Amino acid sequence: MNRDSNLYTFLFAAIMVLVVATVLAFTSQSLKELQNEHVRKEKMQNILSTVGIMTDRDSAEDLFNKYIEEKYALKNDGSINNSVDPFSQIKLSLELKKSPEQQNFPLYVANIENSKYYIIPIRGNGLWNAIYGYISLKEDLNTIKGVVFDHVGETAGLGAEITQDWFKERFVDEKLFDSNNNLMGIMVSKTNNDPSNLDKNDHEVDAISGATITGDGVSDMIKERIQHYVPFFNSLNPKQIALN
Repeated sequence: MNRDSNLYTFLFAAIMVLVVATVLAFTSQSLKELQNEHVRKEKMQNILSTVGIMTDRDSAEDLFNKYIEEKYALKNDGSINNSVDPFSQIKLSLELKKSPEQQNFPLYVANIENSKYYIIPIRGNGLWNAIYGYISLKEDLNTIKGVVFDHVGETAGLGAEITQDWFKERFVDEKLFDSNNNLMGIMVSKTNNDPSNLDKNDHEVDAISGATITGDGVSDMIKERIQHYVPFFNSLNPKQIALN
């Protein structure tokens, strides 16, 4: 075949595309199991970090099994769906596409030095794409022990700052419910009257300058997700928690 012909050029290009595509597909498939394992252990790290257990990826599973004593898949009425494993079978991004009545709500219960903490996955919308994370509550089912946030595509230096420790620390010891047991959530507010974050009963933390929409997304996702756990909380706590 004439190497200077158009036919040769087209055939050569087609063969190269096929070879490269095959190599990439093989590489992707070969690494898929390893990637899934990394995602699984990172999930464990994030859950543990909300209760102050910091770990590397290699130690995450041992510590997860040590401190997470219960895992539940809850229904919207507060009952437990025993047919679903909350860790491996529930993907929150897919659950959110269902109606609340059809969703499963994962809940992880940690026991650290005989103190229980309730860890809830949260997910919502930022400025450009999804934001998500975990929030842990102390035994009173009201006081925040810790949070972890992440995002798909928020603006660096603005909305992406929700991942920073200084922002996450603002939520520690904040209360989700008011004195009448109404769910208030936590407002990420640029008009917060407590910039030093000393008042833990005001249901507010300082917003990130220039990231109002991302902050609103954090506020919304916390309250929207927590409300679905209220029926289960009421089954644990004799006082009746109400939605505001």
